[in-house]
Amino acid sequence: MQQCRVVVVDDSVFIRKFITDILESDQDLKVVATAVNGIDAIKKVKEFRPDVITLDIEMPQMDGLTALKIIMQECLCPVVMVSSHTKMGAEATIRALTLGAVDFVAKPSQEVYLDMDLIKKELILKVKIAARASYNLLKPSKEITGLNVRQTKVCKSPGLKKIVVIGSSTGGPRALHTLFSKLPGNIPAGLAVVQHMPPGFTKSLADRLNSVSQVDVSEALDGDELTAGRALIAPGDKHMTINNCGGRFFVKLVDEPPIEGLRPSVDKMMESVASCNIPLIGVILTGMGHDGVQGLKKIKSVNGFTIAEHESTCIVYGMPRAAVENNCVDKTVPLPLIANTILDNLSDC
Repeated sequence: MQQCRVVVVDDSVFIRKFITDILESDQDLKVVATAVNGIDAIKKVKEFRPDVITLDIEMPQMDGLTALKIIMQECLCPVVMVSSHTKMGAEATIRALTLGAVDFVAKPSQEVYLDMDLIKKELILKVKIAARASYNLLKPSKEITGLNVRQTKVCKSPGLKKIVVIGSSTGGPRALHTLFSKLPGNIPAGLAVVQHMPPGFTKSLADRLNSVSQVDVSEALDGDELTAGRALIAPGDKHMTINNCGGRFFVKLVDEPPIEGLRPSVDKMMESVASCNIPLIGVILTGMGHDGVQGLKKIKSVNGFTIAEHESTCIVYGMPRAAVENNCVDKTVPLPLIANTILDNLSDC
């Protein structure tokens, strides 16, 4: 197997060495160059033509976001962002993911050696996943951003008629951006979303989606009510369930153990809502693994409608593939058409 060639970009000597040492501890990865800022990064990427770039956001002379835009235009390459835990860092990370970055890892803390094994596993896995990402899906385009999707009108009957539950992982923020930009504010359904993402970043994701959607999008708080035209995003490191309380639907956030390493879990959310005695639509978007399969099966068992993103638009065709192979998908749809598919299935509300 040919080694995956990586360029590491960060203005910190310590972080460059830290990331390099981690990546080169895996025999399938080789750091071919490092760069100290965005200008240097573009030069090194053009010179070495790597398979993946790890890219810091806050750097002198040219920051990571500016460099990312140029890389997507001039020397297309899968990018994994290295992000700080600050509010500004989280907001920049979500923007980077909508601009074409495949994924991100949180920058190591000062107590780095305490969580070394976790950081090592995450970084190596995400770089390898990025290396397999489809190049024709990296660069934003009119088709991927959904600018040409028809606008579908839905009924204006008041109240919550259905619940739409959505699961996504790698590539999910960009997919959600496309989906939510096409949903009308008068949608007679509430939406609940699990995006695999650590704490500190889901609030920025919700804010970003809220800025492009007519639907009211926010990070879920314990006890929030799911209502028509409202979308709630599960916070990082919390499981989110939905419960029927006298015909009203409320979120409960729990600290139960991760399910197959994941918290929040798509399966846990979907399985909870399947017990709510309300018509359902379940959606699985791009992502690695098989989270959501059991949830979609549960939704189908109560006569819900299930949708999976088509392979042709998935950054990583993992979760949708698992759902299709387990025969729990009613319709497989390219990303730009998923919003309309949801709306078509709300026409009887």
